[in-house]
Amino acid sequence: MRPTDLIRPVGIVGLSPAVARRLDFASRDRYYVRMPANNQAPDLERPASRNRFDRMEWAGAFGDLGTLIPFVVAYISLLKMDPYGILLAFGVAKIISGFYYKTPFPIQPMKAIGAVATTQAAQTIVITPNAVYGAGIVTGIIWLALGATGATKKVAELVSRPVAVGIIVGLGFGFMLEGIKMMATGWVLGGLALLGTMLLLTNRTVPVMFLLLLAGALAAVIQDPALLNAIGTVSVNFRTPSFALADMTWRELAIGTVFLALPQVPLTLGNAVIAVTEENNKLFPDRAVTEKKVSISTGIMNLVSPLVGGVPMCHGAGGMAGHVRFGARTGGALIILGVIIVVIALFFSGSVETIFKIFPAPILGVILFLTGAQLALGSCDFGESKNERFVTIVTAACAIWNIGLAFVLGVVTYHLLKRGLMRL
Repeated sequence: MRPTDLIRPVGIVGLSPAVARRLDFASRDRYYVRMPANNQAPDLERPASRNRFDRMEWAGAFGDLGTLIPFVVAYISLLKMDPYGILLAFGVAKIISGFYYKTPFPIQPMKAIGAVATTQAAQTIVITPNAVYGAGIVTGIIWLALGATGATKKVAELVSRPVAVGIIVGLGFGFMLEGIKMMATGWVLGGLALLGTMLLLTNRTVPVMFLLLLAGALAAVIQDPALLNAIGTVSVNFRTPSFALADMTWRELAIGTVFLALPQVPLTLGNAVIAVTEENNKLFPDRAVTEKKVSISTGIMNLVSPLVGGVPMCHGAGGMAGHVRFGARTGGALIILGVIIVVIALFFSGSVETIFKIFPAPILGVILFLTGAQLALGSCDFGESKNERFVTIVTAACAIWNIGLAFVLGVVTYHLLKRGLMRL
């Protein structure tokens, strides 16, 4: 028996080379060799059949903070939205996602909506919290309808694998660039944290995420000693959910639809439906999902979220990469983080901005940078033909800037090459 046979998943013999290569690639995070000191036959870790809550799941639970915290803080501080509803919706959605999918299936803020809303990028109109709620409702209707009618699956079938891989790779590079920008706000802390994290990334005795968060908290206190006094003033204030749409106007609903919800659709299709399905099924083929299932769950959570004051959410592929990079392999990580967020919402929503200050931007940048690296690294199967590699590279480059346009450009380029209307 060859040494490499020990790490081949069962059933790969007899398959076509292309299928075998994909299965072997997909299984690398599910099967790995532990070689003991006595050189006896190694143990082969099997895929999890149910959620776990061990220290690696706890560490992986915080792998998505690099995206979550900046958007939540922006909604609260810039748009003056109530943190209670935002956190409650996120927490509950994460818990349900963990139980339902049983993989680190992420819940993230919709980035295009968040960026336009918090920067008032529409310029000609003013984005209000009610407009954000309206965007959530319209988004929910769109994705629930696309999923229930099977339209999402039909659109996804038009997307070739080189396009899907390009979207994931481009998204990964985009995360890495954003991480670098965040680390640039404190190069010394960011550089040391990145180096230390990379050196200890495979350590399973003490998960590196715990050390990273501890280092961030210490750095935050050293840089701003007054933060200790501020944390000391955090008080328990229990709140119950209330209906958030009572004073929403038709004008705000229209603004949310035109300026927030509709521009987000192609981004969500590329990143939070097609890419996350590809990523999940590659890493966890024993717990595969479909575009229809992802579309429907996206619709449901966005129809419910605005009712309690939540913001539009999606299943971004980058979130899964972040959870997996830091140790998560089941839905337990989502449940852990969801419970923590719900507790903060119910009892400490008035002190959210103070609590989040213990996570300095350079530390969040490290998380985001390594999340992007994990996402891009896991999708470096660029295909065998020159045409496929070209489509992947073009799509990835455009996806760094705009995933929606990358999706369109990639599909068009692929079909032009396939039909011989374009030659390299």
